[in-house]
Amino acid sequence: MNISVVGTGSWGTALALVLSENGHNVKCWTLEEAHVKKIKETGENKDFLPGVKIPESLFISTNLEQIIADSEIIVSAVPSQVTRKVIENTHTIKFTNDPIWVTVSKGIENGSYLRISQVIENAGKIDPKNIVALSGPSHAEEVGRKIPTAVVSASVNIDAAKKVQEAFMNQYFRVYANDDVVGVELGGALKNIIALAAGICDGAGFGDNTKAALITRGLVEINRLGVEMGANSNTFAGLSGMGDLIVTCMSRHSRNRHVGEQIGKGRKLQEILDEMVMVAEGVKTTLSAYELSRKHNVDMPITEQIYSVLFEDKSPHEAMVDLMTRASKIEDWG
Repeated sequence: MNISVVGTGSWGTALALVLSENGHNVKCWTLEEAHVKKIKETGENKDFLPGVKIPESLFISTNLEQIIADSEIIVSAVPSQVTRKVIENTHTIKFTNDPIWVTVSKGIENGSYLRISQVIENAGKIDPKNIVALSGPSHAEEVGRKIPTAVVSASVNIDAAKKVQEAFMNQYFRVYANDDVVGVELGGALKNIIALAAGICDGAGFGDNTKAALITRGLVEINRLGVEMGANSNTFAGLSGMGDLIVTCMSRHSRNRHVGEQIGKGRKLQEILDEMVMVAEGVKTTLSAYELSRKHNVDMPITEQIYSVLFEDKSPHEAMVDLMTRASKIEDWG
């Protein structure tokens, strides 16, 4: 198939390599001509996925129309908060096909509180039956090196989810189909907040007991808000819920865990973000999730404390004390 990948960060690049290896005609869009030149000269995406060779057959351009006009599948791999701007630039493009749009970004748009599939639907005036969310425990650094990985392809249109499943699957990249796009997207977005908490736990010198409690009770928070917003509770026990949460909270590759760790060591948020090339989606997702918890009257104590640490300069130790000394409760899953 003709498949395009919009965005050549680490994840977009890794997925383009998967698709190319599967025999598809893959074209990639990036914003800066200098980035295209650097990839062509070095044969690598040194800024985002160093050490992984990019075949010459992978076409890369800054011309969005040239990249996506004849595509059967379009993968949107730009950061969550710029998705709307990129998709709005497609309005004047005349498509040869009626493409399936795949979002691989994990976030919730600030202000609108829309999931990224909804942003694509809204900004591109695209039928949700043509939109798929691909999510799960999948660091680009490992996928780019063909380390076995399993993810979920989700859509309200299961046939679209299966078409994406078929396009991506190979011996090291396994894809499960799912019709709970709400749960799959929210699991992928909200776990980044808990990963920030896990990183803070590491940086502040708390232990494995603490991190295990954060991960477990964090999953409860994700489930609470997810179900309130229409997700299937069972989804959060799967790859895009528990699976993604575990890998993001534990891995050295996790940008969100890294940001949290630096905060736990006493550094300021903006200082950390200024030195990063890649985007830690959890920072802005925390804003959306905190406001959504208020809007839906959902109890999310870990999210509330992370919000206070990130945006109200609360100390991690004070946040932990406040979490530990809340009123006693019965353990629950909802």
